[in-house]
Amino acid sequence: MKLIQYLSHLGYGSRRAVQALFAEQRVTTADGRTLDPLASFHHEAVRIDGECLDIAPGQVIMLHKPVAYVCSTQDAGRLIYDLLPPRFRHRSPLISPIGRLDRDTSGLLLLTDDGQLNHRITSPRRHLPKVYEASLAADLRGDEGEIFASGGLLLETETTPLTAAALEVMGPRMARLTLTEGRYHQVRRMFAAVGNHVETLHRVAIGGLVLDGLALGQWQVLTPREVDLLR
Repeated sequence: MKLIQYLSHLGYGSRRAVQALFAEQRVTTADGRTLDPLASFHHEAVRIDGECLDIAPGQVIMLHKPVAYVCSTQDAGRLIYDLLPPRFRHRSPLISPIGRLDRDTSGLLLLTDDGQLNHRITSPRRHLPKVYEASLAADLRGDEGEIFASGGLLLETETTPLTAAALEVMGPRMARLTLTEGRYHQVRRMFAAVGNHVETLHRVAIGGLVLDGLALGQWQVLTPREVDLLR
């Protein structure tokens, strides 16, 4: 891929807009030499207005999603892309969520523009564990852990029982639940099935990854070692 096309795919503008960056000699090497639109290049060596390029393609981002943000590019209201650099909305391919968190759920959300990696991580065959912490409207009865671990719980409107899930009681109205599948609003519907209501829901881990102090609304690029924890 030529540099002009590469920069356009990174969201720096249309081909015409990126061509203007070259005409104005704003695309340079790290030592200030101007670059040609058709030049060979290494991502790390290119600068625009003296600044390093945005993250290279194929990366995985970990975002600490707040409540009230939607995993979409088009919904009304606040979007997860409002928490990322504006150019990320214009990348091709788009940096997309790996799975989703609904509007009322906070916590660990992964994004990538690597479609094959996205598919591998979200594939039901992977059984990648996801850990959620839920605060509840009523006290736990005491039998929820057994029911969730049975592999026989059937959610309303569904015909296939849930895969066994592990429940850890953290308090009378607080629980940590580990799932290996990802059905629609699964945690909320599981507690509804045992007569309770989830008031707040927070995802703390996926596979071997944890938020590990990442501030609410902030994001970071995963290291290769961290990505390997998802494979």
